[in-house]
Amino acid sequence: MDISVLVPLYNEDESLGELTTWIAKVMNENNFSYEVLLIDDGSTDKSWKVIEEISAKNPCLKGIKFRRNYGKSAALNVAFENCQGDVVITMDADLQDSPDEIPGLYKMITEDGLDVVSGWKKKRYDPITKTIPTKLYNWAARRVSKIHLHDFNCGLKAYKLEVVKNIEVYGEMHRYIPVIAKWAGFKKIGEKIVIHQKRKYGVTKFGLERFVNGFLDLMSITFVGKFGRKPMHLFGTLGTLMFLIGFLSSIWLGTYKIYCLSNHIKTILITDSPYFYIALTSMIIGTQLFLAGFIAEMLSRNSHDRNNYKVEKFLGIE
Repeated sequence: MDISVLVPLYNEDESLGELTTWIAKVMNENNFSYEVLLIDDGSTDKSWKVIEEISAKNPCLKGIKFRRNYGKSAALNVAFENCQGDVVITMDADLQDSPDEIPGLYKMITEDGLDVVSGWKKKRYDPITKTIPTKLYNWAARRVSKIHLHDFNCGLKAYKLEVVKNIEVYGEMHRYIPVIAKWAGFKKIGEKIVIHQKRKYGVTKFGLERFVNGFLDLMSITFVGKFGRKPMHLFGTLGTLMFLIGFLSSIWLGTYKIYCLSNHIKTILITDSPYFYIALTSMIIGTQLFLAGFIAEMLSRNSHDRNNYKVEKFLGIE
């Protein structure tokens, strides 16, 4: 099968008929063998009924229904587990992503040899209250992840099948699938300028809080990617540094007190100095950080997938 199109959705019954017709038209015009997976993330409208009706007319259209709303990441993760196409394309169900972009995305994966292609909605039809936070968010994501994409949050993306079968998406990490793919060893990541269409039906399901949550998720995935298997390297280093600062400061305070006493210089008690409490606090925090790293290291070593490494190829091994 050439292409799997994955469409996570929540209360999008008005747009599904037009979207699936458009996708089928593009696929037939380009002679692609395909499947469309519509993932109903606990919709409360008639979305699932529409999916059943569409699927009855076109066997290439399949559906997955959640009992309740779990979020876009959960929908994509389940879809990744069940898709079969050589190239996997994700898009939103609100008609703001154009299916006409599918052939171009497919070509970049199959002919240009990229592992991941992210859409870039260079011209957006969004209010300024969304465009400015989006620019700041994308700037921060580029700096932290070292992946030079202009639009991390674009739902229109393409992947090799191998990529989606080797990653796990959870929480609200769908924004950072390119980052997750990079940490999994898939470093050929590109982008394509795509058309951003105005919303035709319904309302957006995301508010301004997604920018705050997105930044926190970025910090989380960066930490897990770098230190998930070696947390002691972070906490142990910080803890040791903090403890040494406090310990050396205490030695300095004690040495200075002894010097003053031996030379009959009047000085305050060590416990009356604010620097004593700063040094003591630094040693306590350092000890806590070190212990946190030690506990995290024990948990990491007892994890069931601690040696679950992604091997690409074997040579001369049966």
